[in-house]
Amino acid sequence: MELALPPWFSNAVVRHITFGIFIGFTLSVTSTSISSYWRSRRRQSLSQAQHESRPIELRSNEVVHGVTGLIGNTPLVRIDSLSNALGVEILGKAEFLNPGGSVKDRVALRIIEDAERQGLLHPHTGSRIFEGTVGSTGISIATIAKARGYDTTIIMPDDVAQEKVNALHALGADVQRVRPASIVDKKQYVNIARRAAIEFGRSDIVKGSEEAHTSHELHTGSASVVVTTTSSHINAEGTIDDPLDEDLLSKPRGFFADQFENRSNFEAHYNGTGPEIWRQTNSHVDAFISGAGTGGTIAGTGRFLKSMDEEVQVVLADPEGSGLYNKVKHGVMYDRREAEGTKRRHQVDTVVEGIGINRMTNNIDLAIPIIDDAFRVTDVEAVAMSRYLVQNDGLFLGSSSACNLVACIKFVKKRGWRDGQTLVTILCDSGNRHYSKFWNDEYLRKANIPVDRSIVNDLIAQPGSGV
Repeated sequence: MELALPPWFSNAVVRHITFGIFIGFTLSVTSTSISSYWRSRRRQSLSQAQHESRPIELRSNEVVHGVTGLIGNTPLVRIDSLSNALGVEILGKAEFLNPGGSVKDRVALRIIEDAERQGLLHPHTGSRIFEGTVGSTGISIATIAKARGYDTTIIMPDDVAQEKVNALHALGADVQRVRPASIVDKKQYVNIARRAAIEFGRSDIVKGSEEAHTSHELHTGSASVVVTTTSSHINAEGTIDDPLDEDLLSKPRGFFADQFENRSNFEAHYNGTGPEIWRQTNSHVDAFISGAGTGGTIAGTGRFLKSMDEEVQVVLADPEGSGLYNKVKHGVMYDRREAEGTKRRHQVDTVVEGIGINRMTNNIDLAIPIIDDAFRVTDVEAVAMSRYLVQNDGLFLGSSSACNLVACIKFVKKRGWRDGQTLVTILCDSGNRHYSKFWNDEYLRKANIPVDRSIVNDLIAQPGSGV
């Protein structure tokens, strides 16, 4: 039985339909190919634009106001030697380019700005900022305090690099050096700084007071923030700041910055460092590696990056003598050097300055839950890395920066990464603050720390585990 076709259906119709289908298919394939071609060209163009060298351009609308305008927006620098050797992209956030010379400029600025915003500090009133630090935060506070109209008192251990002390004196800070001690000791440098802020101007207040125990602390709403006043307008139970009380506003105040516990430390990195890294990498970060001294950098930056991509790996670089490595790996803040009869005189006994700690702080509490892995870095490895970077990249960096980059290698090797993954770390400060210790070969020889940059080559040559 033959299928009857409608009369309108003819060979001409069939040809037209066939040609229509063929032309439509051809156009579809052609447009898709053209679109793919232009997307490929655009990606190639963007890639070339990102890597082509260009001169620094100064525009009329990029004039900043004062030294604080120079803080932040530091560039990411590719560590060519390590990136090429490992097959990944290792990028360092060049925090040593901040005006105070370190990543701590961000923290100091945020602490002071938050205190001013809350009405706890008022510029050009003779107020004084107190802080306990191993150096870098003190330098940053002293720098910003001068620009903002405050005095500074910095309490620090007596075994830090002399260059930091010299810088503080040059910035007009009152520097008090004390013996290294545990945080439970009243004579530990942080505790002394807190006490000094509490006692600021106390003798002037007590002199005309019937009660010697009258409190001159202001209610701040935070146990970690200490603010005292020399005003006579005080209450026995503590004073509430009154924006209408001219005497209270105009008299000098003592302010304890407390970088270890102050939430402003975390916020400086959550709202600053993290977003900058995300923008600079075009929203592509596979891992963020950082040491921790107060915990603010790894907590703030790490939490922001994970909020943008939960797959980002946050990795701790921890020096010898610090307990954070064991806290991350085993849940216990303990280092074998802390065992009875083995502990040496410094709480964190290492040539690496600025990172490592043996106690929990508010900022470290924020970091621990988001840290995915941790690596112990020895003094020998950190010293080797610093010399390797000078030799191969012309980068003259400080001890904590070197420590971070050693941890980058160890993490890459553990993961077996070699396909261009992007790792970002912090280049905390330059070697300029470490001439007398970390960059002093004679000092290292006496401390039995060899200087051998071939150690880095050995780390690079190790087979990756691919775990």
